[in-house]
Amino acid sequence: MTQDNKHTPHQPYILPGQTIGILGGGQLGRMIALEGRKMGYRFAVLDPGPDSPTGQVADTQLVAEFTDVAAAEKLAAISDVITYEFENVDAQVAKTLEEQSYVPQGSELLRITQHRVLEKSTLQKHGIPVTPFAPVHTWDEFRAAIEALGVPAVLKTSTGGYDGKGQWLLTADSDLESVWEQASRLVQNADAGAETQGHTKANAHADSHAGAQTRASDLAPLIVEKFVNFQREVSAVVARSVRGEVAIFPIAENIHKDHILHLSIVPARIDAQLEQSARDLAGKIAEALNVIGLIAVEMFVTEDDGLYVNELAPRPHNSGHYTYDACMTSQFEQHVRAVCNLPLGPTTLLTPVVMVNVLGEHVSPLLEKMPSMPGNMKVHLYGKKEAKPKRKMGHINVLAGNVDSALEEIASLGIWSE
Repeated sequence: MTQDNKHTPHQPYILPGQTIGILGGGQLGRMIALEGRKMGYRFAVLDPGPDSPTGQVADTQLVAEFTDVAAAEKLAAISDVITYEFENVDAQVAKTLEEQSYVPQGSELLRITQHRVLEKSTLQKHGIPVTPFAPVHTWDEFRAAIEALGVPAVLKTSTGGYDGKGQWLLTADSDLESVWEQASRLVQNADAGAETQGHTKANAHADSHAGAQTRASDLAPLIVEKFVNFQREVSAVVARSVRGEVAIFPIAENIHKDHILHLSIVPARIDAQLEQSARDLAGKIAEALNVIGLIAVEMFVTEDDGLYVNELAPRPHNSGHYTYDACMTSQFEQHVRAVCNLPLGPTTLLTPVVMVNVLGEHVSPLLEKMPSMPGNMKVHLYGKKEAKPKRKMGHINVLAGNVDSALEEIASLGIWSE
């Protein structure tokens, strides 16, 4: 690759044949690379695992920690554009890449979505309805938050944590002391680990955005959120390109088990007016936060059909995996198009679909069933060697005439029974 291939203001397109660098080697990067390869792009990935899911399908893999600035510089040198496949990217690395390469997503959205308090306070400033919350530094602030918000409530770490990790449901005042002990210990251990690597989370956030006027409360290590009585959870995956074009995928209805996404049902079982409200809300967020690439907006639907935004993810999302087989354009192709500044593809739903996650404990029974599974069940496995319980190993998109039929087919396999 020559310097002439690098992005410049006079050449705002990244075209097939050029190299897309991916920070993170998990399943999302793998599916981005698989879709991008069909279009003719080359891929380089940085990940600490020597046989990562993305590395298996990339042209080049750099094996290094995500905090390794020198490795990030190498990725920048061989890539024409860089994207990331998960949001917990070290902010200093993101800053380095932004300075030395072309990272259309930037580091500002990372800075916001890496921190739950900052994410929610930012959305509030833009008039987006979020679950009531309070930032927490100390035991006294924790008690005050519970008094203000009431129980049930959820205490969460502000950074890190996924699939239910770093979260505690509070149902009575008697829970407070034991939960506080667990949460504060986890935060202290995380801070100690960050300091060992020469920076703290708060410093990383601050460094990633020079001159940002961030309140101390926005960087609180813990957050209490009021438990919302919701009738269902839905999500929208939105794409926004470098040129500002926006496309929104059909709304998914999501069902979780043990805090891990289990099913995504599309079309969502909601009325047309509520679906349009969810689409409008997601589109408003993409515009307000100047998103480039994809952002997934997870929402609670209340009993009176109100919407609260629960979380954001600035990347392809598990609840958008259905698009791989059921939409005219998949979320992964759309992400490539968005960061490379190509026209976005149509998001038309071609068939009703239910996506079901395959966790570690489901792999063996799935492989036993595959010789007799019908062709409308599209299996996607991620190339992970070790099938650990609760670890996401793959997913299946079940295409059917309606979502009820798809749900019946999933139940008939007997893989996900309790």
